[in-house]
Amino acid sequence: MSIAVRVSDQLVKKARVISAVENRSITGQIEYWAKIGKCAEENPGLSFNFIKEILIGMEELAEGMGTEYKFG
Repeated sequence: MSIAVRVSDQLVKKARVISAVENRSITGQIEYWAKIGKCAEENPGLSFNFIKEILIGMEELAEGMGTEYKFG
């Protein structure tokens, strides 16, 4: 479900710059920041990079790119 959400002009300007570098839409960039922020808030002991790697791993699993971990 999509709904219109108002955000500040300043946030949109920052998102426009970063989205161009990251090859995302402005909306996609803001959604990315929201996803990372939500994860960080729920897991305050995790670093940004660790959260990012977890999200990448989850997408890889969803795409069937996971591999079985073998202990020892």
